[in-house]
Order: sequence, then structure tokens, then C-alpha cells
Amino acid sequence: MQKKPTFCGVIAPVLTPFGEDGGPDAERFVEHCQWLMATGCTALAPFGTTSEGNSLGLDERMELLEELVDARTMEPAKLMPGTGTCALSDAVVLTKHAVDLGCGGVLMLPPFYYKAPSEEGLFRYFAEVIDEVADNRLKIYLYHIPPVAQVGFSLSLVGRLIKAFPDTVVGLKDSSGDWNNTAALLATYPGFEVFPGSEVFLLDGLRKGAAGCISATCNVGAAAIRNVYDNWQGPDADKLQADITALRKAIQAFPMIPALKALIAHYRQDPAWVKLRAPFVDLSTADADKVIRTLADAHGFKLDFAQAA
Repeated sequence: MQKKPTFCGVIAPVLTPFGEDGGPDAERFVEHCQWLMATGCTALAPFGTTSEGNSLGLDERMELLEELVDARTMEPAKLMPGTGTCALSDAVVLTKHAVDLGCGGVLMLPPFYYKAPSEEGLFRYFAEVIDEVADNRLKIYLYHIPPVAQVGFSLSLVGRLIKAFPDTVVGLKDSSGDWNNTAALLATYPGFEVFPGSEVFLLDGLRKGAAGCISATCNVGAAAIRNVYDNWQGPDADKLQADITALRKAIQAFPMIPALKALIAHYRQDPAWVKLRAPFVDLSTADADKVIRTLADAHGFKLDFAQAA
């Protein structure tokens, strides 16, 4: 019998707002998480790429996660924080912290600084994290994003980790942008929780057994993406998919994270939302106006922040 998935559906890698002092703004962060869960997300994955997670210190990540859990607006089981770091000891600290808070899983990058590591070296990294955390509640979702990390997970490494840790290594976010890779994972490891990293592949993924998607644009488009997830077997599925694909492509024509923050700042009427942490920079006023106008005119896009948890 196939085991029940730990996560499924529409998951947002949550944007991180910053305050006047340059530090993460916990109040805006919690508020945004509440809104995401109220408007279509089934779970949240803070501290990934879209979250500027690798620009956050360990203390900043842990404090934000604690603020979110302490707000008691969602079950910790619906959280999949990013805990993968280049330093194994840091990954252990973040992962153990997430498990202790009751998070349903963690999303783990491979150690990516040293390029072209051996499969054995990557296997040992994850084996040591699992051994050090030493908690049977731990559920790991591998984060495959070779366009950014340049270090990824081969099919054989995924299989080796599943075989060695079948109750711990339970899924993967595939941000390769390569549908053939996603399809190969789904075909080779049925029951493994595979999430395309873009809603462009959501419908095709669901038809082959994907668990949902974990996508940056869930920060602004969760309702429409959730509509595809809920109705993927319906007669309008292809049309619904075409709509979310078109919106995604319009947004990613701009630098993704600055564009998403510009959209939220505009519709929240909260200019502080445009802040990013270096090395990212915010969009120029002209480009911010362009992304807002393009999405509104070509796609009828707008956000309603009156709807909250």
C-alpha cells in the first residue's frame, strides 16, 4: 500500500521582508504567511531561493521560524523550511531546530560550494545529517536546483538515498527547469514526493504522479495555481494550466524576486516590501511600473490583501 504523502499541493517558498534596519521583518513575514495560506497554499517552504534564504544567517532563520510557529496561525506540520547549507554542522543545527518545532519536513540543498562532488561525498553528507539529527520525525525533501547551485542530485543518488533512508528521504523539489528530469524521477521512483519547481509543469506533473508544486510565483498566484491542482482531472484543466503558465512567463521576464516584491509592495501599498538583501537590488521605478502594468493589462492580474487568515 502506498504511504500517505507528508506534503502535497501548492507550496510557496515564502518571500522574506526586511525592515528599516536591514534585518528580517517578522511581523510582515508572519502576515504574508497567513495570507498565503488563506489564498490557496497548502503548505509553506520558507528559506529557499525565493526567500533569499542563503542571504540569511542561522539565527535569523531560526528566529523567523519561531515567530511563525509562535503565531499559531498554521500547524507547524505545514512548514518545510530550507535547512541545507554548505557547512554540515550548520545544516544539522537548522534541521534539528525545525524538527524540534514540529515542522513536517525540511528542504535541503546539497553542499554546493565545492563543484562536481562525488556521489559518495554527497551521500555521506546527507547520511551524517540524518545520523546527527537522530530523530525519526525527520522528513527530508531534496532540493535540486542545478541552474543556481550547480550541484544537484543524479537519479542514482536519489535512489541510493531512498534505499538507505526510506522513511526520512521522502521527496524532492525539482527546479532544474528540465521536464525530462522531472518525468524520469516520477517514472523511476513512484510514491516519492516530487514537486516541480515551477507551475509551468504542474499539470503534466500531476498526470504522472507529482505531489504538487513548490514555486516562487505562489507568492502572488497561489489561488490560480491551486485551481489547477484541485481540478487537474477536469475538462478545463488544460485551459487553467495555460493561464498560469502565461502568468509565470510574464513574471519571470523580469528578475523574479525583485518583481515579486514589487508586486506585493504595490498591491499592499507598503513600499517597505521592495527591500532586498545584497547582492540583490530592487527594480528601478520604471521596471516596477512595467511589471505591474504588464500583468494587469495582459493578464487581468491584481492582488487582494483584504483576504487574510
